[in-house]
Amino acid sequence: MSTTVRPTVEHCHTMADVRRNIDALDDRIVALVAERSAYVAQAARIKQSAGEIVDNARIEFIVDRVRAQARAAGAPEAVLEAAYRAMIAASIDFERGEFQRLRQEA
Repeated sequence: MSTTVRPTVEHCHTMADVRRNIDALDDRIVALVAERSAYVAQAARIKQSAGEIVDNARIEFIVDRVRAQARAAGAPEAVLEAAYRAMIAASIDFERGEFQRLRQEA
């Protein structure tokens, strides 16, 4: 379900224009991260052992895929890789917490 496209970016004349556009993007990004996190929570429910939480092959697949999407979109690959590695690390911590919480409630 890849939808990599080159974004259409508004030409800004002032920093207020830049900030308004960034704020609007942040609104969309937060909603998408919330959606992604809901799937991470489901992974915590589905996985049978804590040892399944970190899947290095999957992490590298995601990073490679994101770098390719960044390249296709004309975005800085290093920025996307760093952002995704940070998000994945935080998601792993979140998933560990969810995994524990779900098993304690049972």
